[in-house]
Amino acid sequence: MKELEKLYDPARVEDDIYAFWLNGGYFHTKADKNKKPYTIVMPPPNVTGQLHMGHAMDETWQDILIRYKRMQGYAALWVPGTDHASIATEAKVVAKMKEEGLTKEMLGRDGFLERAWAWKNQYGDRIVSQLKKLGCSCDWDRERFTMDEGCSKAVLKVFKYLYDKDLIYRGERIINWCPHCKTSISDAEVEYEDQEGSFWHLKYPIVGTDEFLVLATTRPETMLGDTAVAVHPDDERYKHLHGKKVLLPLLNKEIPIVTDTYVDMEFGTGVVKITPAHDPNDFEVGQRHNLPIVKVLDETAHMTADCGKYAGMDRYEARKAIVADLEAGGYLEKIEPHAHNVGTCYRCGTTIEPMVSKQWFVRMVPLAGPAIDAVRDGRIKFVPERFDKQYYHWMENTRDWCISRQLWWGHRIPAYYCDACGEVHVSDEPMTTCPKCGGALRQDEDTLDTWFSSALWPFSTLGWPDKTEDLDYFYPTNTLVTGYDIITFWVSRMIFSGLEYTGKVPFDTVLIHGLVRDAQGRKMSKSLGNGIDPLEIIAQYGADALRLTLVLGSTPGNDMRFSDEKIKASRNFANKLWNATRFVMMNLPEDFQAGLPAADKLDLSDKWILSTLNNLARTVTDNLDKFELGLAAQKVQDFIWEVYCDWYIEIAKVRLNSTDPEEADNARKVLVYVLTQALKLLHPFMPFITEEIYRALPGTSETIMTEQWPVFTEELNYAAEEADFEKLMDYIKAVRTIRAEMNVHPAKRSSMIIETSETEAFRRGGDYLAKFAFATDVILTEKYTGDTAGMVQVITHAARGFIPMMELIDREKELARLNKEKAGAEKEIGMFSRQLSNEGFVNKAPANVVEEIRQKLARAQEKLARVEESIAALG
Repeated sequence: MKELEKLYDPARVEDDIYAFWLNGGYFHTKADKNKKPYTIVMPPPNVTGQLHMGHAMDETWQDILIRYKRMQGYAALWVPGTDHASIATEAKVVAKMKEEGLTKEMLGRDGFLERAWAWKNQYGDRIVSQLKKLGCSCDWDRERFTMDEGCSKAVLKVFKYLYDKDLIYRGERIINWCPHCKTSISDAEVEYEDQEGSFWHLKYPIVGTDEFLVLATTRPETMLGDTAVAVHPDDERYKHLHGKKVLLPLLNKEIPIVTDTYVDMEFGTGVVKITPAHDPNDFEVGQRHNLPIVKVLDETAHMTADCGKYAGMDRYEARKAIVADLEAGGYLEKIEPHAHNVGTCYRCGTTIEPMVSKQWFVRMVPLAGPAIDAVRDGRIKFVPERFDKQYYHWMENTRDWCISRQLWWGHRIPAYYCDACGEVHVSDEPMTTCPKCGGALRQDEDTLDTWFSSALWPFSTLGWPDKTEDLDYFYPTNTLVTGYDIITFWVSRMIFSGLEYTGKVPFDTVLIHGLVRDAQGRKMSKSLGNGIDPLEIIAQYGADALRLTLVLGSTPGNDMRFSDEKIKASRNFANKLWNATRFVMMNLPEDFQAGLPAADKLDLSDKWILSTLNNLARTVTDNLDKFELGLAAQKVQDFIWEVYCDWYIEIAKVRLNSTDPEEADNARKVLVYVLTQALKLLHPFMPFITEEIYRALPGTSETIMTEQWPVFTEELNYAAEEADFEKLMDYIKAVRTIRAEMNVHPAKRSSMIIETSETEAFRRGGDYLAKFAFATDVILTEKYTGDTAGMVQVITHAARGFIPMMELIDREKELARLNKEKAGAEKEIGMFSRQLSNEGFVNKAPANVVEEIRQKLARAQEKLARVEESIAALG
């Protein structure tokens, strides 16, 4: 039996325990036909990343599920890995090179990729070591990387498969271009933010007349690329202009007036400029009317060489110059302020530019249909269910996915071009010679969108496209744990990919968590300076305290707040558990043998705690099966702290000191049994401290990780005894409450009369009433008709007690004290009421301040009511 140190020190314990787990191979999982598989693939953190609170919550939830299923006897596999994160990683490497005076072009592709792999090896290892600090029980033998050999093989296989099915094509279409990252990005990677802007109302002269068409734009610099203006074919105002032309201001170029149902007759003047090269809707109009495409912005968002005097200007500099020239030429009718949603790059925040570009695309409509059906028919469910609406909206309105990126770090597109004959070849094997003419081939310079490879993650990590034992046994996976922010980026793409390439859904459940916000409910960000480093929290309070904080009070899909008070409360719980264990172990003899006494040797309190624990196992299991992790954690914590520590240990102390050796031993056995089972229920949430304590207890196995999860059993179902003891506890709590309110010292005891129909329960609980309700003697009766003068009544649902409290207190002193408290409460009520009746204060003060005053008023009113009740009780 190992002796526990006086104080629990997570810093000393956690690293040693994690090393013990690793060395013991407890995280490693094998295909086992005698077990049911349970699989989670970790959403791969970026190799550029450092553990943040979002990661910490995400990984904690996954680890809870894996540890729970492992203890239930499943072959529980948690596949870890990292993502190459093409845009983010390339940006980091380029920035680092810039400090040395180097550019990508100076090093060349191979030289740059050497740098990128070195970065990956350094920072990829960093994020993995941080996940281990958190206690993640991943199968590290199966760690994967989105650009490792197996994942790369899967990417090439998929690209060729889609190309051969005409689901991948190369063409000129409108894409989202990030001028800062200098690459295309997909629709899912565009984040929209409200920006203050303007509507510039421009006048386009109608050729051959003195009339103008007036239209409005938020991007006047793109007018140089206008190749038409459009009106609705049914708009009576402009029917006489069908087939006519306007003169494009500044360029004096004639462009046609076209009719198209895309135009909203009710919006503005019902006239829109058509710039096919720089607007997705305009591009579609241009295709329908065979309009020329004139590109006026280059890859750095500067005006192209075709823009005359504006060539080379930055887009915003050109905007000012063009507006000034329009005004000077009489083409600017008016400017209106206009707040609108502007697309920005999800990585760098730069305003994106829609522009025509030759890129690779995936045809999404054929792939989206089966993926929508898989959620509708229940093969995949979202938890909470409401997030399926976000999924449906994205998939039902999907557009072709631009998958090519103008980057060097990533999976290079396996397309090969023959300059000699013009053929394009796609192959999942390297090619150097054109099969058609024998000419030399050059590979496409672009790489694939990061999400193209991570879309394959649930099956590429298990060996696909090869037919492996792991793939056969562990796929489809079970639970995907992720945030609601990447349902469109990643979840949707994994679903259609799994269905298309394996014929199976990639997982059965998508468990959505929210954001971790600060104590004030704000999103953590660098600009606010409110970010919290999980590693610092672990260093100060321990990983268990962090994990418990990230799950207590959390519910699927909802954001949660992180605060000092919460993390300290979790740390205090760990200390409470540690100290309780030390007390139990100090009362165990060297020859102690673990195991429950026979049922006829158990007293009422034993049966109560065992039955309560038995029911706890059932409800916590039910909570975890429903992914109610926060509720499960709260129930386990409440049981350990309030039921086991605050009540049962105190109850057992009497028997531990008994002169009857058997009675004392029975109490020890129940103490150890309940503690051991409670540790198992707590283990998924707080793995380190539960392991450390468990291995110190007598009669336990090598590790708690592989212990059997507690289950409800009829053998320990003492429902009647549990109910009887709860009645006793309710009564004892009521007595203690009123004694505290009347300031009665614990050393002062009294007789009491208890009126109850449950006389047998109270008779059996005589010893508990004497110790915990401070009773000298107890009279039980079904109906009390005696004198109640000078007695305080204690009422519960099962009993009414009459206690001669006047014997225990100095009535005059107590009245004086209570009246003083009453005056204080009345003063507070008056002060808070005046503040809240002041409309100026209520309307101008911050909402949280007003709410705090309301809560203080309510507390003061509750206090006054209690004090007045106590005064009345004194007579």
